[in-house]
Amino acid sequence: MPEVRSPTLRRRELGARLRTLRQERSMTVDQVAEHLLCSPSKVSRMETGQRGATQRDVRDLCDLYGIASAVERERLMTLAKESRQQGWWQSHDVPDEFRTYLDLEQDAIALRTYQSTIVPGLLQTPEYVREMSNVLVPEVSAETANDLVGVKLLRQGRLASKAPLPLSVVLDEAVLHRAVGGPAVMRAQLERMVETTRIHSVTIQVIPYKAGAHPAMDSTFTILDFTDPVPSVVYVEGLVGHIYLERPHDITRYEYVFDRLKSLALSPQDSAELIAKVGADYRLPKSARL
Repeated sequence: MPEVRSPTLRRRELGARLRTLRQERSMTVDQVAEHLLCSPSKVSRMETGQRGATQRDVRDLCDLYGIASAVERERLMTLAKESRQQGWWQSHDVPDEFRTYLDLEQDAIALRTYQSTIVPGLLQTPEYVREMSNVLVPEVSAETANDLVGVKLLRQGRLASKAPLPLSVVLDEAVLHRAVGGPAVMRAQLERMVETTRIHSVTIQVIPYKAGAHPAMDSTFTILDFTDPVPSVVYVEGLVGHIYLERPHDITRYEYVFDRLKSLALSPQDSAELIAKVGADYRLPKSARL
């Protein structure tokens, strides 16, 4: 994957630092807005990373907060500049609503993801990606489907890089049995998953049917972790849209649920054996699997 720093994460990192500087000086958002001659909402959106701070904004805030260190001022100015750069995926034809996630994933230092129905993107084979592209709403062109495959392969490169991305996956057993693309596609997909379990930074666990009810049966989510001072983000995807949760109590709740799911799931070794077993079943004639 190209070494381009995430503009979304740079905005969030800059915003977290600006918020800390304001709070250390016991200033309110309204007071800062009055000084900058702007609305309080602009200051709030800069601090949450929802909008980028310009280098002029940063210069004025450094003066307001009494930042005398040339090194610190330059670091903040660099963050402001990088927050306006394009991500590596801008040249790819991917849905707009997914671009923010790609941006965040690029600079995440660890991922924890739960899927109830499909294989996580970082584990998908090209054939599986194409089959999932065929059912997107609204429909996408063949060119876009090809781009989605390319983007997935670039993302997966982080799992095998010199500094591999730690990935913890929990799947409902239903993921293994939903025959996306038919037996041949699923057989290759599950074989790929078994191979991926051999990567030391990747952990895959499966919640078996016999575990019964669990707290995320109607959900799917990913927790993205970053280096301090940037807080973690929970990404929830579905037909209702793409939702990003950043409030501390939301993150704590999803982390608790994820830990519960891990405790209900099979061990990584037993999970790999189950994945291999189901994958082998896809080799059998349909009548033999009934």
